[in-house]
Amino acid sequence: MNERLRAALMQSGMTVKEVADACTVDPKTAGRWISGRVPHRRHRWTVANLLQVDETYLWPDSVQKTSHSGAAQSEIVATYPHRASVPREVWLSLLLGTMKQIDVLVFSGTFFAQTNPHIGRMLQERAQAGVRVRLCFGDPTGEAVGIRGHEEGIGDTLSAKIRASLTYYRALVGHPGCEVRLHDTTLYNSIFRYDDHLLVNPHIWGQPASANPLFQLRRTANAEWFERYAESFEAVWNTARPWAPDDQEHHRSG
Repeated sequence: MNERLRAALMQSGMTVKEVADACTVDPKTAGRWISGRVPHRRHRWTVANLLQVDETYLWPDSVQKTSHSGAAQSEIVATYPHRASVPREVWLSLLLGTMKQIDVLVFSGTFFAQTNPHIGRMLQERAQAGVRVRLCFGDPTGEAVGIRGHEEGIGDTLSAKIRASLTYYRALVGHPGCEVRLHDTTLYNSIFRYDDHLLVNPHIWGQPASANPLFQLRRTANAEWFERYAESFEAVWNTARPWAPDDQEHHRSG
């Protein structure tokens, strides 16, 4: 019996079925985890994130056995062949489990809203709970967006996608704890940070971000990868300008 997992479930008020749904497994499978069976690494992370406890607390022996040598490797939680293959439940559990900060760095981030039409309201709710929300999109009038659109062979479509995506976040402008900015930088990676978890979507020349690989990192004692990507977000954020929806409408009408 995994007493730590059972106690964490009772304390959180979550049911076995809710845990199973979050991991997209059968409730009987999740029930076996409480009985002592060790879940797959990706499921261990999802459960720990949902219950707001450290994975090493729930499965100390297994985490130690499956850890890789080297600080950089130990940061890797999961890898995906392309961003579109990341389960929706992963994005939701990260968002709902965040307690301190959410940082997003993209060009358009269209999928972020299309897969979750309530994203604006959910981000507001996280901000009201004390989470700092920072969203950084590509400047639709900037040079970097024009170059990227040309590289992907879609011309001005990327600029239009950014404007469409921004409409989901109008209510965040001026909302306490939320900031939306526009950057005009060469974007080598899309970055999504949720507290001590970070998803990195490397960009491949000429390919849309959704078709490119994605890897998930967690912050550890020697988290060199995590810290370097977190620093890159800060560097771009500090050069970005605040988004003013009224200015965008003026530009479009003009």
